[in-house]
Amino acid sequence: MTSTLQPATATEAVKRPGRWLALSVLVLAVLLVAVDATVLGLATPYISEDLEPTGTQLLWIGDVYSFVIAGLLVSMGSLGDRIGRKRILLLGATAFGAISILNAYATTPELLILARALLGVAGATLMPATLALIRNLFHDPRERSLAVGIWGAAASAGTAIGPIVGGFLLEHFWWGSVFLINLPVMAVLVVVGIRFLPESRNPNPGPWDMTSVALSLVGMIGVVYAVKETAAHGITWEPVAAGVLGAAALYAFVRRQLTLPAPLLDMRLFRNHGFSGAVLADLLTILGLSGLVFFLSQYLQLVQGRGPLEAGLAELPAAVGAVAAGLVAGTVARRYSVRAVVAGGLAAIGLALASLTLLDQSTGYPMLGAALLVVGVGAGFSFTVTADVILSSVPKDQAGAASAVSETAYELGAALGIAVLGSIVTGVYRDFAAPAGTPEGAHESLGGAVEAASGLPANTAQDLLSSAREAFVDGLAIAAGAGAAVLLATAAAAWFMLRDQRLDKGF
Repeated sequence: MTSTLQPATATEAVKRPGRWLALSVLVLAVLLVAVDATVLGLATPYISEDLEPTGTQLLWIGDVYSFVIAGLLVSMGSLGDRIGRKRILLLGATAFGAISILNAYATTPELLILARALLGVAGATLMPATLALIRNLFHDPRERSLAVGIWGAAASAGTAIGPIVGGFLLEHFWWGSVFLINLPVMAVLVVVGIRFLPESRNPNPGPWDMTSVALSLVGMIGVVYAVKETAAHGITWEPVAAGVLGAAALYAFVRRQLTLPAPLLDMRLFRNHGFSGAVLADLLTILGLSGLVFFLSQYLQLVQGRGPLEAGLAELPAAVGAVAAGLVAGTVARRYSVRAVVAGGLAAIGLALASLTLLDQSTGYPMLGAALLVVGVGAGFSFTVTADVILSSVPKDQAGAASAVSETAYELGAALGIAVLGSIVTGVYRDFAAPAGTPEGAHESLGGAVEAASGLPANTAQDLLSSAREAFVDGLAIAAGAGAAVLLATAAAAWFMLRDQRLDKGF
């Protein structure tokens, strides 16, 4: 699966015409895929009202997109090595736009879950090509670090920009509009990409192993489904069976990669402590950012009563912090050290999440805004530098493998942020004390409780909403505490695992 990029000298790369415009196309792709991971956060109440999903269905609507991407990224990265990364990027963009229409006009929760899964398949064809193409566009280390910084800023900020885009659209249109916005963006991506992106492929990639593709997808979805269901409903035979199946599939995947002459993923990359530490930091950075953004969107709307656009704008500090930090992350890491920037970024996210354990229904915006800004800055520093470290930790002919692993960590982090933190919120929420006569759907989600309250007498409705909101905030505070503990522990681990890393090493 190793990817051999087309040879080019540093001088040729620096002088390549249109390279910065080509970078803008790659940034557009990663931005849109990242936005789509969180854009549904604000639409959740509207989907609950229109399609009436259960709590579990609502979580699947929110995270199946990222699960499928995470399960297929390595496979699609390997496919891009074979047919060309530019080609698969443009094919994926076209499919992404078409499937967005199916998402926008879904009429049942099941159809929306299926449409989101298909959108994940298309997204998986987009993501692996971006970093590998950046590696082919920019051969000068400092210029490439700036390019990776811009890419990382887009990836981090996209998660936070999603609610703002969603909020604006929901103020003026129905919930399906959050998908239709993909169409003009993808059209621009295809038109500009055809003209300015260079093609890049592995001339001797070996066969594309369908067994490995199936094992990675089954393994990823099985394990995460088990985590979700166990956290939400306790230990039952279904999630246990799914978890065992998923773990067995991942084990078989790893064993198979170690024996194939041309594996989809070279597992020996993980023997490098810097590489492993950067991947772990990648995953947990995005876990903290996406989980926080997804559930604060519901908190701002359904607990504090803000409109969709107001709630989206309230989350703007996360995007601002991510962009600002991403653009200077490479410079700061060279001046100080990689491990200081990454560990510091992770610690910042952890401390911001810890502050949200003090959350209540009337928490003022200064505290929320400050927490979001700190999370954005931490994510921008950590994610951008780890992406650069992942590329620099492997030989040039494995740049495709490295980029696929980096983006798998990103998407898995986004999925787990919603699934794990969401399962904690849901598990606490479901047991709230409701007034007599409350519909069962009120216990599935806070959106369900708001919908149920609209059909109850005023006093009963008020009691229901008060109890439901209190339970949701309690769950959010506990989830924030759990996330803080994980992020702070990871910051300590990153300090040791990345002690010898330099951004220019290995280029």
